[in-house]
Amino acid sequence: MQYILILSLLLQITYAKESDYSIIIKKPFEESLLDVTQDYDRQISAVGFSRSYQVESHQESLTYNDPFEYLQSVSNNSHGSQIDLVKVDNKANITLNRTTKLKDFNEAVAVVKTHNNGYFIGGHTHNGSLIILKLNANGDTLFQKFFGTKNFDRMNSLIGLRDGGVLAIGSSITSRSKDDALFETGLGLSDIYITRFSKNGDKLWSKKYGTEFDDKGIDASEAYDGSIMVLSSASYEKEKDISLMRLNENGDRIWLKHFKTQDTITAHKIIKLRDNNFLVSLSKKEDSDNEQIRMIKFDIQQNILIDKTIFTTYSSGLKDIKEYSNGNIIGVGYVKDSYDTNALVMLFDKDLTMLNQEHYGEDNYDIFNAVTILHNSQAVAAGANTDKNLQASNMWIVKLNRDGTMAQKSGYSLNIHERFTEVFKEEIESKQLLIKKDLTIQFTHQDLYFKVGQYILTQKQKDFLLKFSNKLIPILKTYQTSINTLEINGHTSSEWGGTDFTNTYLKNEKLSMNRSYSTLEFIFKSQKNETKSWLSDILKGSGFSYAKKVFNNQEEDREKSRRVSFKIILNDT
Repeated sequence: MQYILILSLLLQITYAKESDYSIIIKKPFEESLLDVTQDYDRQISAVGFSRSYQVESHQESLTYNDPFEYLQSVSNNSHGSQIDLVKVDNKANITLNRTTKLKDFNEAVAVVKTHNNGYFIGGHTHNGSLIILKLNANGDTLFQKFFGTKNFDRMNSLIGLRDGGVLAIGSSITSRSKDDALFETGLGLSDIYITRFSKNGDKLWSKKYGTEFDDKGIDASEAYDGSIMVLSSASYEKEKDISLMRLNENGDRIWLKHFKTQDTITAHKIIKLRDNNFLVSLSKKEDSDNEQIRMIKFDIQQNILIDKTIFTTYSSGLKDIKEYSNGNIIGVGYVKDSYDTNALVMLFDKDLTMLNQEHYGEDNYDIFNAVTILHNSQAVAAGANTDKNLQASNMWIVKLNRDGTMAQKSGYSLNIHERFTEVFKEEIESKQLLIKKDLTIQFTHQDLYFKVGQYILTQKQKDFLLKFSNKLIPILKTYQTSINTLEINGHTSSEWGGTDFTNTYLKNEKLSMNRSYSTLEFIFKSQKNETKSWLSDILKGSGFSYAKKVFNNQEEDREKSRRVSFKIILNDT
C-alpha cells in the first residue's frame, strides 16, 4: 500500500510535508471528523466529536469501583464525547475550534450549510436522543432541538433541503407492547426513523419505516420534484441487504426496492447527480471476507442504469461520494489489509470506470469519512488519523487536487481586497455596498442611509448590519494578525443644524458620532463575549460631521452623505 508519513504533536498541527495541506488536530483522547463543507468565505468547516474524561475539581478525590458510575459522573459534568466544529483557512490555519457542552455524551454525524453561512449540525446523545443544532457563522448556537422516540435512537445522516430545512435519517430501536399501535412502536427490532424540520427548526413530521427485521436508515437525497430517496439496510440471520425507498415530501412511501444477494452489503451514501439520477455507494463482503466497492446508479422510477463492482486488491469501501461538474465522481473511505487501514481516495468517470486511486496514512488506522468539492474544483476530505504508536484517533483534514493527490497549502492567492469583494459579492452586485481598494466599505443602498438629523437605526439597517457583520467578523479574524483597526465612521449632510457655523459644525459632529456609536453598539452587542473581547482591541468609532460629503456631478448628494462607513486599517508589516 502507498503511504504518506504524517507526524504530529499534542494540540498542534503538522503536515505530511511542510507544504502539504494535511491538518491533524490532537487532543488527549479519541476524536474524529465525520462530515465537511465549504463556507461562503472559502474556509472549510468540519464536524465530528472529541472526548474528554475529567471529573470536576471537587470530585477529584472520589474513587470509583464501578466504571459505569464513573462514566455517569463525567457525563453529568459535561465531559465525555462532545460535538466539535472546526474551521480552517487556505493556509491550513485553524480559525475556529468549538466544542459543545451538553449534559449528555453526544456526537455529530453531519453538517449542512444555511443560507446565511451558518450551520445545521445533526447528531445523537449516547443515551439514545437525537439532536439538531443551528449555529451562526461564528459557531454560536442559535437553538438546539432534542427529539426522537422513547426508545434508543441513532442519527446516521442529516441532509439539506431546497426549502432551507433539513431531514434527519437514522434508526430507532423498537419495544413492542400490546397496548401500542404498530406504527407507534415500529415494525422490527430496529426501524428506519426519519424526521423533517423547517429552516426555523420546527418539526414538520417524524415517521418510521421497515420490515420485521433489523432496519436502519443510512442516508437520503432530495429529488428535483421534492420527493426524497432513502438508502437503508436490513439485517436478518446472517445476511445484510440494502433497500432504496422513495417518499413524497410528507414522508409517504411511493415505492420500495430491495437488493438481496448472497453477499453481505453495507450501505454508505446516496447522492443526486446533475442529470437528476442517483448514485449509491455500497460495500459488499465476499466469501473470501474481502470487501469490494459496489456502486449503483438508478433513476427516480427505480430503474437501474448502472450496477458496478470495483475490484481492488485490498478490502475497500467508499464512505462518501460527490460529483464534479463534468460528471466525474470522487469517493473517499478506507482500504485495509491484515496489518492496517489507510484512508482511500478514488476517482471515476461518469460511467463509473475508475480513473485513479490514492492511499493516505501510516501504519495504523486512518480513514476518510466525508468529502466535499470546493469552488475551485479541488476537494477536501475529513476523517481520522492514528499515530502508529498510539491507539486514540485524531481529527484529520486533507485538501485534494482534481486527480486525488494531496494539495499544497496556499499563500493567500487573493489579496485582502479581493477576498473582501469575493465574500461580499452578493451585496456588491445588488448595489448595497462598495469596497474600495483602500479597504473602505461604503453602504450604497437608500435603505441604509439616515434621515435628516436622525441616528437611531431603523429595522432595515439593523437587519443589514447583522448580515453584514456575520460576514465581516469571520474575515477579520482570518486576517487578524494583519488587522490593526476597524473604523466605523459616521457622516452627515450639510443641510442640518442651523445657520451659525460653529453650532452647525458641532451639532453635525455630535450627530455623526452618534451614528457611528449606534452602529458600533449594535454590531458589538450582537457578538459573543470572546469575540467582543477581541473586537474591543481593534474597534474605533469616530464622526466626520459633514467634512466628507458625497457629491454627484459636483453637487452634494445629501441623502448619500447621511451614512456610516467602515475602514480596515492594516498593520505596517
